[in-house]
Amino acid sequence: MKRRREMEKGSEIRSAIEELSMAMVVKVKPGIGGDHHDDDAHIPTKPVLFVCDLVLQVLDKIGPTMAVLRQDMDQNIQRLEKVHESDPSIYSNLVEILKKEEGEGNARKGNSCSKAFLWLTRSLDFAVALLQLLLKDSGKSMDEAVEEAYNITLRPWHRWIASAAYRVALKLVPDNKTFIDILKAKDEDLDVLKEEMKALVSLLVPLLEQSHSVLISYGLDRLKST
Repeated sequence: MKRRREMEKGSEIRSAIEELSMAMVVKVKPGIGGDHHDDDAHIPTKPVLFVCDLVLQVLDKIGPTMAVLRQDMDQNIQRLEKVHESDPSIYSNLVEILKKEEGEGNARKGNSCSKAFLWLTRSLDFAVALLQLLLKDSGKSMDEAVEEAYNITLRPWHRWIASAAYRVALKLVPDNKTFIDILKAKDEDLDVLKEEMKALVSLLVPLLEQSHSVLISYGLDRLKST
């Protein structure tokens, strides 16, 4: 999958909306864990990785303060891309990658693709939580919103070393105006941006719900950072 597609300023949200709108999302039953998998489960690989790559582009614009999160996401995207490109017809469904690694007994080992998918899902959880907090309270500072989003989505799964590294990075995020300017397309009205943020959240939430259901069914949802 070709990455780092050139975008006009602030077009990441629009591109993510377009990509997710085109993706057919199949509803997944809640997972039970163990060997109780839903044979019809489908998580579209390319749209998920496309949106993750757009998040990377936003992090690049924010600057080196978000390097910790950016590096983790980039490595996880690359792992999944490599497997997807080995056989796109089979691995167009991310669930097939999880099945493969479970069958090999590698899902919970080292730098597995299963763990990569888990952490990308959690990173998108963080992005969605941040957007929701900013939409809910426009007066909330970026520092407050980022810390709250982190505490809700990532902190429960980070051990103390990872948590300490993230906390240092997240205290250096830009102010609200700078962040909004990063997200806005050229000459875009703030109200239009807010509507696009709402649209993106509405598309990501059901996809993430499916992703978590699949992770639960494969017994991956409780894994913590190493």
